[in-house]
Amino acid sequence: MSTNSVPVTPEAIRTAPKVLLHDHLDGGLRPATVIDLADACGYRDLPTSDVGELGRWFTEAADSGSLVRYLETFAHTCGVMQSTEALVRVAAECAEDLAADGVVYAEVRYAPELFCENGLSLDTIVEAVQEGFRIGAVKAKEAGRTIRIGTLLCAMRQNARSLEIAELAVRHRDSGVVGFDIAGPEAGFPPTRNLDAFEYLRQQNAHFTIHAGEAFGLPSIWEAIQHCGAERLGHGVRIVDDIKVAGDGSVQLGRLASYVRDRRIPLEMCPSSNVQTGAAPSIAEHPIGLLTKLRFRVTVNTDNRLMSNCLPSTEMAALVDAFGYDWADLRWFTINAMKSAFIGFDERLAIINDVIKPGYAALMG
Repeated sequence: MSTNSVPVTPEAIRTAPKVLLHDHLDGGLRPATVIDLADACGYRDLPTSDVGELGRWFTEAADSGSLVRYLETFAHTCGVMQSTEALVRVAAECAEDLAADGVVYAEVRYAPELFCENGLSLDTIVEAVQEGFRIGAVKAKEAGRTIRIGTLLCAMRQNARSLEIAELAVRHRDSGVVGFDIAGPEAGFPPTRNLDAFEYLRQQNAHFTIHAGEAFGLPSIWEAIQHCGAERLGHGVRIVDDIKVAGDGSVQLGRLASYVRDRRIPLEMCPSSNVQTGAAPSIAEHPIGLLTKLRFRVTVNTDNRLMSNCLPSTEMAALVDAFGYDWADLRWFTINAMKSAFIGFDERLAIINDVIKPGYAALMG
């Protein structure tokens, strides 16, 4: 690295171009917005109406070490997102917040079926979120930052609506919906329960990722790839269970880990979230260190910015602290993510060559 390079500080990382593939819309609200929306819609179940206390409550509840408890925090965010006005506002603020943190391309996901409590149709929900992202991108541009957002629609794996949501994603593929995902509790709800949805998506030449290998082990990853045809793995952290590190430091990959690495299947890794849900003991012991060293297609993501009290830049800063990464490493994560995005090849290449590489070149001196 050049002697003229900018030090890799949290402030400098914030200015670097970043790409996000795994971020949940209903996990990224501003605490003040949660309180405003609760007031507007008469939602009475918030634990507190103090902005600072509410932010802390979300992080502490999510810090329990249990994925099930972590998922319970979403009752409050989803509870205040049951109108088109709320969905537009949350999506607009999401785009602005990510752009302010240096994100140039993001894929933001949500489950439309969670916002139907007051009678909104699935199509109306998608249209409201897309409008919010459009407004947020315009406001970001006015503030001097360019962001592009692609949307992923999630089906909840414990419900029986996967095919319906897959059809919804295909219906809106020309207005910013770039792919499909299944989310929710892994244990007891294997991805193969949703085979009809994945079959339909493949027939439609549509993209999809699958939450796998977070709370559940290798069988979940194997099913997601070999039965369902996942193009990317949401988290995928348990792939490390198929890697043996000997006392002398030599590494042996099992067949599944070799397949994932050889095929360059992207891992949408979310370090802080994984520590919260107990999928990793700490950032320093997170498998992302080993997987990066072995050159898996690793990407760095936030998962839920509210619950994990994080941003793309703070996730990268935490990795710099834990593993000593430099600008070249952060650029590698960013290009990995952009290569793995669900938009057209030429569009991905343009962002890599015109935005990401020049942005890091300026920092590397």
